[in-house]
Amino acid sequence: MSPTLSAWIDGVGFLAPGLPDWSVAQAVLRGEFPYVAAASLLPAPAVLPPAERRRASRVVKLTLAVGLEAAAAAGADPAQLATVFTASGADGHNCHALCEQLAGDDRQISPTRFHNSVHNAPAGYWGIATGSMAPTQVLCAFDGSFGAGLLDALGQVVADQQTTLLIAYDSEYPPPLFATRPLPDVAAVALLLSPRAGEGSLARITVGPTGDTPQSLADPALEGLRLALPALRALPLLQNLARRDSGSVVLEFLAPLHLEVAVEPC
Repeated sequence: MSPTLSAWIDGVGFLAPGLPDWSVAQAVLRGEFPYVAAASLLPAPAVLPPAERRRASRVVKLTLAVGLEAAAAAGADPAQLATVFTASGADGHNCHALCEQLAGDDRQISPTRFHNSVHNAPAGYWGIATGSMAPTQVLCAFDGSFGAGLLDALGQVVADQQTTLLIAYDSEYPPPLFATRPLPDVAAVALLLSPRAGEGSLARITVGPTGDTPQSLADPALEGLRLALPALRALPLLQNLARRDSGSVVLEFLAPLHLEVAVEPC
């Protein structure tokens, strides 16, 4: 793989249908328990002030949950972390509500709906919740969004020598938009990436371009999740982390270019 970018993974956050956090997801990815489908459970964002907590959308609750989980696992201060937020599309429920409002006679959009409609809303709420003044990037690359976010975060880790939190997430759309973009639920992955190994580092990853086919998962249920939610294109990498397997996986990016990720557990 050349050229390549390398970093250490210090913490992981995870939330998906039937998998409420990284601890549960690890056990399922290791094959200790079968995957059981269930609706995603979104914890209340206790870190937000009451007013913002009431306004928080599903994607805000989602991204705060996984980002804080990854930071806590690494013992990192969220306020000091550069962040990269990446998603395949919009906040589905807010997008639906705006379209519904604009299709009616009263086309006055509420300020809350409007400020939640922008693609960087989760990054803004992260700043409010954590008090962070660190740099943040917000990306969208459709089904290649996890790969795009991973490259952006690794670029910051390597070029700026700064620990960077990657948060990749997806939101479902209600009907009728669901017929065009049938994402089944919300899901998110957070990786805390560091330029150097620490006492609690989980693995070193080295990422480079490849034309090889993206890796699938042997478990049909988990493979269905990987295909259904673009943020979960990360699952082959996460399975290696959960199993502490060394080796390489190929993750989807922007065809015909994909990403080969070499994993070396610590």
